[in-house]
Amino acid sequence: MTGGEFDFDIRPAEQPVSAAERAALLANPGFGRVFTDHMVTIKYAESKGWYEPLVSARAPIPMDPATAVLHYAQEIFEGLKAYRTPDGEGVSLFRADANARRFRDSAARMAMAPLPDELFLGSIDELVKIDRDWVPTDPDGSLYLRPFMYASEVFLGVRPAQEFLYVLIASPVGSYFKGGIKPVTVWVSPDYTRAAPGGTGAAKCGGNYAASLVPTAEAIEHGCDQVVFLDAVERKWIDELGGMNVFFIHADGSLITPPLSGTILPGITRDAIMTLARAEGRTVVERPVSIDEWRESSESGELTEAFACGTAAVVTPIGTVKSADGEFTVGDGGSGEVTMALRQQLVDIQRGRATDPHNWVRRVF
Repeated sequence: MTGGEFDFDIRPAEQPVSAAERAALLANPGFGRVFTDHMVTIKYAESKGWYEPLVSARAPIPMDPATAVLHYAQEIFEGLKAYRTPDGEGVSLFRADANARRFRDSAARMAMAPLPDELFLGSIDELVKIDRDWVPTDPDGSLYLRPFMYASEVFLGVRPAQEFLYVLIASPVGSYFKGGIKPVTVWVSPDYTRAAPGGTGAAKCGGNYAASLVPTAEAIEHGCDQVVFLDAVERKWIDELGGMNVFFIHADGSLITPPLSGTILPGITRDAIMTLARAEGRTVVERPVSIDEWRESSESGELTEAFACGTAAVVTPIGTVKSADGEFTVGDGGSGEVTMALRQQLVDIQRGRATDPHNWVRRVF
């Protein structure tokens, strides 16, 4: 049992995937297509708080057609990974406590009941323990954890729901980059924005990602890998990519990233990158960066590298930027020495291959 005062009811799957089938699935899991045997559910009702924390076989969730989330999109989610320890015997988590805090912050913005940190972290521990055999042994693999919560009350009135369901599922994933890390080409959206001041940009909710789907498709039509969103007011300041924060590296080795003004997600990978860069003596500045500055500083050579970061890909170098006004190359168009060094430093800490001076890694078993 974990989760502080809460006892998890553990009901192992009666028909788990066989060892042979699991090994075949883990050989090439891709991303988000293969799932483990179990899931966690915890219910909430305004009249009694959180109750019935349960670990059981992964299964469909029964849902009434009038369930509130289907009509008003009151839901949030998180994403984090569990890693095999270097000895191959254990599993560890990276900054799960930060995910717990962000989950609470997202809940507050979406008028949802906050899940106590001990329940969030306890649910992860329980699922990782029961599905430990699903954590890839591949040095580039990991177990992607997806906690989410939605308004489960059956009610059509427009008001905050009074009942919620928290669910945790897990998906083994391989290397995000098949064939090695390569710089991506990004498209600056001229027509679409991700979030506006006072909106839900800082919350990790599905609506933000749904809003990115059409502009991402537009980016692909222009031969790009990802979309870059500008601010919703002046349409000139860089916000973030479709689902990742962005950094700019100058010739003097300093890093600049857009500030957390409420329109972008406070990325946990973003925060870790800033901490690592400062620890090695680099200047890290949070300030607005315009698309014009990005172009002009790249063309002058003042800006030498740029990258995006997030849980799934960790760090992705940006090589080329395209827009309706033309395109330009960042630095020499390659991955970038500083970018890749920061990425390697972070990955080594996540996977237990380097010392962890910031106490970010917690071993589950």
